[in-house]
Amino acid sequence: MLKKWIQLFFAIMGGMLGFEWSNTWSEPVLSVMGPAVTIEQVPGHAYWLMVLGGTVGFVVSAWVADFGYKLIQRGEQRIAKVPMADLLAGTTGLMVGMLVAVALLVPVQSDGLTGMLVHIGVTAILSIVGFRFGYSKREEMISLFSKSKVSKDADKGGKAFEEHKILDTSVIIDGRIADICKTGFIEGTLVIPEFVLEELQHIADSSDLLKRNRGRRGLDILNKIQKELDVKVLIYEGDFDEISEVDSKLVKLAKVLQGKVITNDFNLNKVCELQGVSVLNINDLANAVKPVVLPGEEILVQVIKDGKEHGQGVAYLDDGTMIVVEGGREFIGATLDVLVTSVLQTSAGRMIFAKPKLLEKAL
Repeated sequence: MLKKWIQLFFAIMGGMLGFEWSNTWSEPVLSVMGPAVTIEQVPGHAYWLMVLGGTVGFVVSAWVADFGYKLIQRGEQRIAKVPMADLLAGTTGLMVGMLVAVALLVPVQSDGLTGMLVHIGVTAILSIVGFRFGYSKREEMISLFSKSKVSKDADKGGKAFEEHKILDTSVIIDGRIADICKTGFIEGTLVIPEFVLEELQHIADSSDLLKRNRGRRGLDILNKIQKELDVKVLIYEGDFDEISEVDSKLVKLAKVLQGKVITNDFNLNKVCELQGVSVLNINDLANAVKPVVLPGEEILVQVIKDGKEHGQGVAYLDDGTMIVVEGGREFIGATLDVLVTSVLQTSAGRMIFAKPKLLEKAL
């Protein structure tokens, strides 16, 4: 349908040009064995030229329409891939460049010092420069917009701007983020960057069975968060082409959106802290909500295996906390009461040392 409209447009334009030329064309068109005949002397010359121009325009448009339609399709595909924030930033820069061109050329034009081609060239150059400058500063523009919106909401006394929580690949695969969101402890908008989705897709398509299962689990968790949980989810389509590492992109995105990174990656946690980015570590949260056990308390456990030291037995709480039972080797497979002797907090988690209550009574 678009092709037909293009052909119709060119046919109309060709007819109009033919009609206009009929009034200005005075060259002889016939001078064989007689006096020269001009175009004005041909009966109905204006209409003949209009029909000729329309026909030429229609024929030429058959090729132009195919080429133009392909260009339009390519342009639509490229524009569809560009994030809205990047497009708005570039367009803003383009408008600023055009305004600068107008401000520079209007005084010069009034003096008659430059021609039309110079005006077109200067405007085109400044527009391109403005677009590239606006596109390169898109991150700062988004940051300023976020700050202004927060200030505006605060001045109105309304609801504060919702903070962005950016998910990394490890915390998505871990899966506990879905349960945390279900409880309502996570507020604001969950941001899932497109480059994280691409990394998950690569993991899900891996030839290694373990990696493939982890990647598919992560995609299932995201599907659950979007469809089953009452949380706001934002798919961030932007990317940072100048940065290759996903962790570095997450830190950069957190700075742009002024949000927090949710992770359980120890190294990413340290990088965020070094660069002044707020981070929420799922492992730290898990350790914080574990039940507090004090020395002297009594716990009912089941000893399941030997410990590292001679005579030790190992048991576990429901949350996975390991309990080392002194003299518990002989109680492997049995359930018994133990008394807590000490609690050791390490970077790997919490470890509890205890001894059987039966031995305490015997003493």
